[in-house]
Amino acid sequence: MAFHLGSLGFLTPFKFESYKTEVTKVFEGNAAIVLRSRLKVKVVKDIKHVQETVNKYKVEENGLVPQSHTDKEAGTITIQLQALNEVVVDRGPSSYLSNVDLYLDGRLITSVQGDGVIVSTPTGSTAYAAAAGASMIHPNVPAIMVTPICPHSLSFRPIVVPAGVELMIMLSPDARSTAWVSFDGRKRQEIQHGDRIKITTSCYPVPSICCHDLVYDWFESLAECLHWNVRKKQTRLSDSPDSSDTEN
Repeated sequence: MAFHLGSLGFLTPFKFESYKTEVTKVFEGNAAIVLRSRLKVKVVKDIKHVQETVNKYKVEENGLVPQSHTDKEAGTITIQLQALNEVVVDRGPSSYLSNVDLYLDGRLITSVQGDGVIVSTPTGSTAYAAAAGASMIHPNVPAIMVTPICPHSLSFRPIVVPAGVELMIMLSPDARSTAWVSFDGRKRQEIQHGDRIKITTSCYPVPSICCHDLVYDWFESLAECLHWNVRKKQTRLSDSPDSSDTEN
């Protein structure tokens, strides 16, 4: 049950001023729930790459190197995370194009050459992805949105894929620099050649209580927070004849 205490309030439909009334309604069973899907992310990194990242950039150890997922024989570390909005792969501080390969269920579907790529949930489609030109998806739609960031191509449009697929992102062999990945804007880390980012829909969505209903809340947030389709109303044509017709 999310109360609006910030600035935008897209995901917080309840007003804190009336919290007693709203909480009572929920306890009485007068509430609808939307299950907001999350992304399950696995980052498979070379142990040497992880150590270099820690030494060079002094990344905090808040989940960066979970020892329980270390495969000493393969020399890799698997980092597992959950993201509610999006996973962003970008070029970081490099002046070169980000050049990453995008796989879907093990098959290469395209290479992303630009500032990066956003993989988002329907909830995240109204966040960074919307700013990058993607469509907005209702949270009840089982899907994953793939949105390029400033692609160096006139034909690269955002795409929507089924929620059950597994996406994998890797640096292209011809990439001139490394890439950086972040999860809901946090735990940012460097991705080097040979590292893999595997993304699919998590089995553990986030239940969110609706203020009114599943549909009305979303469209109200679009209108109130993002000013969706705001335009001055067109006026109707006058029923009176033109002056030229009067003269004739």
